Amino acid sequence: MPSPQTLSVADRRVVAAWAADCAERVVGFFEAEAPADARPRGAITRARAFARGELSAAEEIRRRFVAGRAARDVKTPAAVAAAHAAAQAAAVAHMGAHALGAAAYAAKAAGLAEPDRPGAVDDEIRWQLEHMTAAARSALRLLPPLGTDRAGPLGPGLLAAGVLAAAIRAIQADLTIPDPPASSS
Repeated sequence: MPSPQTLSVADRRVVAAWAADCAERVVGFFEAEAPADARPRGAITRARAFARGELSAAEEIRRRFVAGRAARDVKTPAAVAAAHAAAQAAAVAHMGAHALGAAAYAAKAAGLAEPDRPGAVDDEIRWQLEHMTAAARSALRLLPPLGTDRAGPLGPGLLAAGVLAAAIRAIQADLTIPDPPASSS
C-alpha cells in the first residue's frame, strides 16, 4: 500500500509545478555563489517537465538527488537551502509531499538571505500560498499533517524541525481554510 504522502501521478504533476515555482524564486541565492553549477536549475527544469507530462516518475526518480548534492558545494546557508529547495521540487515526481519540502526550503532560503528582516520567511510563505493554484491546494490537502505519517518526508526527519517545520505547518494550516464559494455572475 503506497504512503499517503505519495499522491497520484496526476496530483504530483500539479504540485510539481508549484514546487518548481517556489524553488525558482530562491535559486538565485545558489547561482550567486556557484554560477557555473546548473544542477539546481536543472532540477527545477525537470520538475516543470514532469509537471507537463514530459518526464515519467521513473525517469526523474533516478535523478532526484543531483541538486541536493550541489548543496555540499556551496558555503552560504541561503545557497544551501536554495539547492535543497530545487532537489525537493525534483523529488515530487517520486512523492508529492516533497512539494511542501520545496516550499519550506525556499522559505528558509529567503529568511537566511535576509537575516535582518524578520518577516522574510513569512513573506515567502505568503507568496507561495498566493501563487498556489486551486488544483495544487486540492492535491496538497490530501497529504497528512506534518509528523503524523512516518512513511515519507513529512515524517520525523529533517522537515519536522525548526523553520522547515514552521513553514510546512503554516502552509498546511492555510490549506485547512475552506476555499471561498465561486461567484455567480
